[in-house]
Amino acid sequence: MTGKRLRNFVGGEYVDAKDGRTSEVIDPSTGLAYAEAPVSGAEDVDAAVRAAAEAFPGWRDATPKDRALALLRIADAVEARAEELIEAECRNTGKPVGLTAEEEIPPMVDNIRFFAGAARILEGRSSGEYMTDHTSTIRREPIGVCAQVTPWNYPMMMAVWKFAPALAAGNTVVLKPSDTTPVSTLLLAEIAAEFLPPGVFNVVCGDRDTGRTLVEHPVPQMVSITGSVRAGMEVAASAARDLKKVHLELGGKAPVVVFDDADVAKAAEGIAGAGYFNAGQDCTAATRVLVHERIAEEFTAALTEQAKGTKVGPPSMTDAYFGPVNNANQLERVQGFLDRAPEHAEVTTGGHRLTGEGYDGGYFFAPTVVTGLRQDDEMTQNEIFGPVITVQTFGTEDQAVERANGVKYGLSASVWTRDHARAMRMTRRLDFGAVWVNTHIPFVSEMPHGGFKHSGYGKDLSMYGFEDYTRIKHVMHYIGD
Repeated sequence: MTGKRLRNFVGGEYVDAKDGRTSEVIDPSTGLAYAEAPVSGAEDVDAAVRAAAEAFPGWRDATPKDRALALLRIADAVEARAEELIEAECRNTGKPVGLTAEEEIPPMVDNIRFFAGAARILEGRSSGEYMTDHTSTIRREPIGVCAQVTPWNYPMMMAVWKFAPALAAGNTVVLKPSDTTPVSTLLLAEIAAEFLPPGVFNVVCGDRDTGRTLVEHPVPQMVSITGSVRAGMEVAASAARDLKKVHLELGGKAPVVVFDDADVAKAAEGIAGAGYFNAGQDCTAATRVLVHERIAEEFTAALTEQAKGTKVGPPSMTDAYFGPVNNANQLERVQGFLDRAPEHAEVTTGGHRLTGEGYDGGYFFAPTVVTGLRQDDEMTQNEIFGPVITVQTFGTEDQAVERANGVKYGLSASVWTRDHARAMRMTRRLDFGAVWVNTHIPFVSEMPHGGFKHSGYGKDLSMYGFEDYTRIKHVMHYIGD
């Protein structure tokens, strides 16, 4: 991929969109356009889907060993071309270069290698005679063409979370990245193409209509999306009309429950790190604190100091912890929550856009702490998706559980306490797909990620996520005379 004119990646090569429509790709650190991407229409989506459908039989019939080897080679190539990927990702998202190199490339490579291994160890029930003179066996098979849609907060990593398990299982893929962050996904497809048959991994750029067209196409048998609750509901409704399998990883509003026996300084440091990472643009971000009333004042002061010490800047700022929010609409959304804050809320630091030297034109927002919030407040109930940490208080364990679970989301949570029995009770009672204790946000390839309620269904990562991209077939043989 060269220059500033992006193209779709279909059938193992870059291709132009049919009608020539494009959209600007903005550098969020400057607010300026630096590339243009195609806005793919129905003809473009159909071409990508047809390429994936034509490639499917050959890829389906490849041995697990061969699929694993291809993925291992892709992982090696991602590692070897890390600098190119980092440059593409940071220009497109405004993320700090150092953190992207440390926190994204190694997990991406590990994820691909994990699914390469998973391709060779699919499990099922043992064959046996469950009926006299009949032997039953179980087959796990790929589903077919998978339509995948990724968000703008982690363009590279979410692409890996989608295509790696799908390809490992023997499916082919048409992936649509966010219209604001297509650059690194296209580069990933280019890298992967060296080791895959043409058409196995395709990327179409475009807007919501492009994504809608992909989801509604009759050929894909599975749709996987990481995005907003609204988008997930639309995808589920559309897929239901054609009975497609659906995998949804949607929003979050993670409760971070801090008990009065927690180490306040360590908790504040850990929560700030997990709340402000990637400018808070993470469905699992530690942005909704519930702190015991006995330590609320001390904790809020410590958290506020952590926020004030958090550096914000463009990718070139070596000590920046996070960069801009992704786009102008998101900046407006984050500011809107602060502008509408109720009178009983107190902003102890931040609450505004950062301007001036080093921030010229970029979508930078100050690390923010808002305290005094109540359970029914907008900032408590709705996902902000920005560098804003809110603070509520509680008096009893039951009250903490009630308030933690009292939102429509169910993706992740954390508990901060030295009491082992309490930690065990809380992890059981919290209605979230992942619960951390005395930490927040680490992921490993071997463990699943996915939520409950309005946070969606299905799992990313782990063998659970891998199995989501398979279907189960029962085969029975008559073995009598």
